[in-house]
Amino acid sequence: MADPVLYSFRRCPYAMRARMALSVSGAQYEHREVVLRDKPPQMLEASPKGTVPVLVAENGEVLEESLDVMRWALGQSDPEGWLDRDDPALIEANDGPFKHHLDRYKYATRYDDVDPEEHRAAALDILRTLEERLEASAYLCGEQRGFADIAIFPFIRQFANADRAWFDVQDLSKLQAWLEGLITSDLFTGVMQKHPQWKAA
Repeated sequence: MADPVLYSFRRCPYAMRARMALSVSGAQYEHREVVLRDKPPQMLEASPKGTVPVLVAENGEVLEESLDVMRWALGQSDPEGWLDRDDPALIEANDGPFKHHLDRYKYATRYDDVDPEEHRAAALDILRTLEERLEASAYLCGEQRGFADIAIFPFIRQFANADRAWFDVQDLSKLQAWLEGLITSDLFTGVMQKHPQWKAA
């Protein structure tokens, strides 16, 4: 039976968290790197909405949401016990309000009549709640990285990178240390290796 297939885009935060869960689980899969302006018809056939990641499992099941891909991978194998360190409400705040403000801060020109600094300030308020949690433990749900950390981390990285000099002087020392630890981890550097654009043979 063929391995599962993952359609991914290296810089997409949703794809990053899916790849990190697949990597830590040790799941075998075929990586197909997508160029978003030139999506392969095989991916669109599996998932007409055309966003990454998309996982096509061995049995033909199609997973179109990154959190579902994470849970699928960890359902196969969860050697670090990530599923024990989940926080759906925290992830929902990240994927909803935080992502809303992040997009309007980082990509303000794509939206009509937005003030990027206003959205940066709103996002910063959300980050302060993470800072408070990290004052109690090294990670968001305890002393080891888990599902909530990896689900949220790529978006915090994106926010930080929008203006790194500004981010680095904010009073977020715990969050900054948490972010740096995840960015420099073997897990993250491993899933950020470059792949050529996939095309069907």
